[in-house]
Amino acid sequence: MENKISVVINTYNCEKTFKECLESVKNFDEIVVCDMYSTDKTLEIAKEYNCKIVMHENVGFADPARHFAISNASNEWVLVLDSDEVVSEELKNYLYEFIKNEKNYTALAMPRVTYGWGEPLEVLYPDIITRFFKRDLVVYPPYVHGVAYVTEGETLKLTKKDKNLAIIHIQNRTVSGWLKIIDTYTDWEIEKLKQKNKNINFCYHTWKSLWIIFEKFFFKGGYKNGIRGFIICVLMFGLYKFIVGCKWWEYKLKENK
Repeated sequence: MENKISVVINTYNCEKTFKECLESVKNFDEIVVCDMYSTDKTLEIAKEYNCKIVMHENVGFADPARHFAISNASNEWVLVLDSDEVVSEELKNYLYEFIKNEKNYTALAMPRVTYGWGEPLEVLYPDIITRFFKRDLVVYPPYVHGVAYVTEGETLKLTKKDKNLAIIHIQNRTVSGWLKIIDTYTDWEIEKLKQKNKNINFCYHTWKSLWIIFEKFFFKGGYKNGIRGFIICVLMFGLYKFIVGCKWWEYKLKENK
């Protein structure tokens, strides 16, 4: 449909942030919620906002269900969000102007501002992501942290300077929450390594894990958030990478027995 936008959101037990997300997109033409059988109030909240609800088996993370969710959108243009992300009024207006004057673009990549312990985390910005596109011209790989691949046409990429047009990532995990995410996501990283038949040099990987903390904190803006920034640099980058190396070493040890 011309000049209409569907918002597509994959969900599972996200009642803490979902209402704020839906409140920010309630004036779009359609909201499609693809739920993985939530056991909290997620679906009740979705019904309050008259969302179109479709169900998908719980596969542990959203990426394998992205295509299914997008295929249920009624409109040609689709904005993909996570349940802990918010769209500003300025970004919403920009998206509608974009599709009126698309100039052969089939997708838009935009920055994302991620919050941690009440502050926007500079080390995670600008995190340019392709989340707005023509429904039938994108492919999502079925693995964790998969990046949308646009099959036809050009993608307009916004820059770090376009902070006013950024998606706002409102999640505020505790340290325990980050550790649970790291444990789950690194398991999936090992599955990716298996599929690609890649190998890891443990000593080099360990050194790289330490270096990346230093790099992210001092050269990529982590220091701007003080202790918050340091914790994120350690957890999200250094520790994450180190655990991937440890789990891969453990996997190879078992495989060689």
